[in-house]
Amino acid sequence: MIRKIYPQNPNPQEIDRVVEILRNGGVIIYPTDTVYGLGCDITKGKAIDRIAQIKGIDPEKTRFSFIVNDLSHLSDYTKPINNQVYKLMKRNLPGPFTFILEANNNVPKILKSKKKTVGIRIPDNSIIQEIVRVLGNPILTTSVHSGDTILDYTTDPELIHEEMGHRVDLVIDGGFGNNVPSTIVDCTGSEIEIIREGLGVLEY
Repeated sequence: MIRKIYPQNPNPQEIDRVVEILRNGGVIIYPTDTVYGLGCDITKGKAIDRIAQIKGIDPEKTRFSFIVNDLSHLSDYTKPINNQVYKLMKRNLPGPFTFILEANNNVPKILKSKKKTVGIRIPDNSIIQEIVRVLGNPILTTSVHSGDTILDYTTDPELIHEEMGHRVDLVIDGGFGNNVPSTIVDCTGSEIEIIREGLGVLEY
């Protein structure tokens, strides 16, 4: 199933439909401010397993990220962060960044890397922001890769639906996506380190 949602003013009824799918353990594909994402409610273990199968990855060995609604929810899932890291995140979010932080015990075990870290995203995209806000839980996020060996990412939601629609419960058509992923910023060491250069240019 594919549904059109306009980013300028997401239709509340459409958002509610998406949230219902997520609450029932569904898996969705949705737009972000970078590439299209594949995700589910982080409290639904079977849905996380499905995403791991779709991407052909071992969830135990994969560093997952999830999308939160705003920075006030950080302490629900991460260990306390220092003022420097908080200011850095506040300055750059919402935006095309994934911040790696130390996870606390509220993060489902399957989502923690061996280092007990987790990636946090707040994309600058009103559709996914509204979905997370109404759901009331973070959404696990991983990028949708293209089946084409030349392209890293598929930007056209119609093509994504053709290729992957049968494996998920819903594809949200929020317009063309980007083909550059987020910049990953590791905030767990003594120095802040960019471990993947992506779309975002970090403002210190």
